[in-house]
Amino acid sequence: MLGIWTTERIRAAEDRLLAVTPDGELMRRAAFGLATQVADLLAETTGSVSGRRAVLLVGSGNNGGDALWAGAFLRRRGVAVSAVLLKPEKAHAAGLAALRRSGGRVVSLEDSPQWIDRADVVVDGIVGISAKGPLRPDAAKLVESVDAPIVAVDLPSGVDPDTGAVDGPHVTATRTVTFGALKPVHALAPQECGEVVLVDIGLRPSLGEPDLRQLELADVAAVWPIPGPADDKYSQGVVGIAAGSATYPGAAVLASGSAVHATAGMVRYAGHAAEVVRSRWPEIVATGSVTDAGRVQAWVVGPGIGTGADGRELLRHVLGQGVPVCADADATTIIARDPDVLDARDPDTPLVLTPHAGEYERLMGRKPGADRLTAAREAAKKYNAVVLLKGHCTVVAAPDGRVSVNTPRGSWLATAGSGDVLTGLIGSLLAAGLDPWLAASAGAQVHSLAGALAAEGVPTSASGIVDAIPSALRVVRAAGRSS
Repeated sequence: MLGIWTTERIRAAEDRLLAVTPDGELMRRAAFGLATQVADLLAETTGSVSGRRAVLLVGSGNNGGDALWAGAFLRRRGVAVSAVLLKPEKAHAAGLAALRRSGGRVVSLEDSPQWIDRADVVVDGIVGISAKGPLRPDAAKLVESVDAPIVAVDLPSGVDPDTGAVDGPHVTATRTVTFGALKPVHALAPQECGEVVLVDIGLRPSLGEPDLRQLELADVAAVWPIPGPADDKYSQGVVGIAAGSATYPGAAVLASGSAVHATAGMVRYAGHAAEVVRSRWPEIVATGSVTDAGRVQAWVVGPGIGTGADGRELLRHVLGQGVPVCADADATTIIARDPDVLDARDPDTPLVLTPHAGEYERLMGRKPGADRLTAAREAAKKYNAVVLLKGHCTVVAAPDGRVSVNTPRGSWLATAGSGDVLTGLIGSLLAAGLDPWLAASAGAQVHSLAGALAAEGVPTSASGIVDAIPSALRVVRAAGRSS
């Protein structure tokens, strides 16, 4: 798993490392790594490095210093480097001196447009991880004029480092080069960061345990249940699906099909869409009522069940069965309106809630806001449940404080029924005995990958995502074998 640390933790670790490192050494390490990445991008986009033009947008503080030192290193590669100093009186003195010694040029704000227009690459060294809020007008004007690829130093300026939120002018980078450790912005704002490259400066031993994590495909491969010689349908996990209705059977078909493709040992469907589910998925054991469903090792409940008295009693029954439950869609609305329904649940029995922003607002009485990490953590504590907060980036929080972030592979999951597919995946993993936080995190990864494979660059449907799950799992297994 990739570790991610808050900026407060990273600043504290940097202070500890700086105390035992020769003056300026860390900045030069970072700048050399930055210069290497800028040169690599030049080679990729223009076919050469020497003779190309780089413009540095330099603010005050260490990010500006990193950019200036990187400019000095780029000069050694034959790159023509010009630096625009947004606050000349606060520019990093040692970095500026190094750039000038190397033959780099300093240009005024007034003259900067002509240099930016001719640039092959622009380096964003405007602000660092201590900054909050959008770009100031002079910086925003410069950034708006850039057509060349942008390499951001540590993070794109104007994007919040701990939430990934933007509320005004900001940089959208082609590549972000960060130092020592990943920050939340790199997972939460992929569309602003572009490709993220981590440069090791020796910070890891000073960091401690991560604040949040990001599963890689090899991590998913390590936990995804694969049948062995001694397994049967029961040891692989039996998942029950309580979803859909006779009028709206789609949620039942999607959640059930997702569980089938997730390699659940057996899928039992219980509800008014039994005939439709059985006709689409003949391997499913389908009945008309949860009381007739038979034994299961986890339940999926909520998609399309309605929010009236029947839906409430269905949810209450499922919660009272003493097995892990993934509650989605209408089930979250019922819980928000009638929290007493949770009294049917043994507090030690795992529960996964999967709200989108509107459902979160109903559950918590407020919108998630820009800080979705804190929002998910607070909901997890309130409901003593794993909370998967849907959105462009999916955040999964456990009551014990563990948090994971799933960075999407495009926006292909923004389609009706996509959430039902995710619920089926999580339910099948719960039935196989996975830790609920891990089940939700791994399910979100495969869901995202299946969406990307189904789309192939164009919009797809929830049914397409279901059909792509086997292909996604093949990719996951290949990643596991190669790790």
